[in-house]
Amino acid sequence: MLTSAALASAIALLSPLLIRACRLPFPDVVVLIVLGIVVGPQVLGWATLDGPLKVLSLVGLSFLLFLAGLEVEPRRIAGPGLPLAVIAFGCSFGLALLTGEVLQIFGVVKSPLLIGVILSATALGIVLPVLQDSGQLDRPLGGIVVTAASIAEVVPILLLSVLFSEEGVDLGSQLTLLGAFLALIVAAALTVFGLEKWSWINRTLLALQDTTAQIRIRAAVALLMGFAALAASFGLEAILGSFLAGAAVSLLDPHPERTHSQFHSKLQAVGFGALIPYFFVATGITLNVRSLVNDPATLARVPLFLAAVVVVRVFPAVFYRRLLGSWPTTLAAGLYQGTTLSIPIIGGTIGVSLGVIRPSNFVALVASGLIAVIVFPSLAARLGSRRAATHVTSGGTPGKVAVR
Repeated sequence: MLTSAALASAIALLSPLLIRACRLPFPDVVVLIVLGIVVGPQVLGWATLDGPLKVLSLVGLSFLLFLAGLEVEPRRIAGPGLPLAVIAFGCSFGLALLTGEVLQIFGVVKSPLLIGVILSATALGIVLPVLQDSGQLDRPLGGIVVTAASIAEVVPILLLSVLFSEEGVDLGSQLTLLGAFLALIVAAALTVFGLEKWSWINRTLLALQDTTAQIRIRAAVALLMGFAALAASFGLEAILGSFLAGAAVSLLDPHPERTHSQFHSKLQAVGFGALIPYFFVATGITLNVRSLVNDPATLARVPLFLAAVVVVRVFPAVFYRRLLGSWPTTLAAGLYQGTTLSIPIIGGTIGVSLGVIRPSNFVALVASGLIAVIVFPSLAARLGSRRAATHVTSGGTPGKVAVR
């Protein structure tokens, strides 16, 4: 009964060890998905998406979206690059819709709108650690990338929830439900954080936050699950509630280090240490990778979707040229923008369940996302670090240069 879940937990343990031992230059999620494919029905047949693993995968997805919302920090987004990031995303989304229409004309996709939403996204949770490790997070490159990636994560999640809900109601009704849901979320969040200001509650939280009660972590999980359930009850995708729970925590408590310096690290420990790996391993288990071998058309779609990501996400970075000062740094920003994986998986899963994305296209989308995650951040870090090193050599202010 628990064999698949046990295998998934073993893969979660093995993955970072394998990356470190083999010095693999790509994120943990890639290895989790690949090992999920290996133990799944397509290769060894040791694991399937049974009941326990499906539940753990769903909770892991919710926590992934919660942490993504937590990363949307106003102090990082607000800045001189915000207007440029908005313009660039508008251009990117227009290109995404145009690309989707072209792919539909040639019979590659069924829903150009869904493909457009998927192509317009950036994986902020993958980009942020790379920027931090390369010393670019506090530089202009890091600032514009974080701003752009935040927009490219919030908007696709909203669009997926509103336009592709399984409830299938009309757009007007869906927007009305979204407005009512957002109003209720704001009211609930303000109430929760208002209560925290009461002296007795504040003293209680301080007294229990580092005991076995871990009261702040339990409160965050309760908020996450409550918002997700509320979104589902409104006929919206639960991912919206999960994401907004994290965003609410980030927006209403912008300086958690003052009240609980270990709050974010504990949440990441729960998410990335325990729950989120199940989602990515389960994704690998359910992928029909044999179609890449048995169907040349499916395999051909992988570079096609990857080229679409380059057109849609990398090209609009030209708007950052004046801010960043050089074409290599601008290209690095575009490559960071093109790093996407979680939204193709989530959006593709929704599309397959609604019958608007073929399973073969889902496999090709995930495969192209894996290639983007492996190649784009590494190449972008090198371009950004090379520019930083040149700046230091020419007499600029020294900064951190990534050593990889």
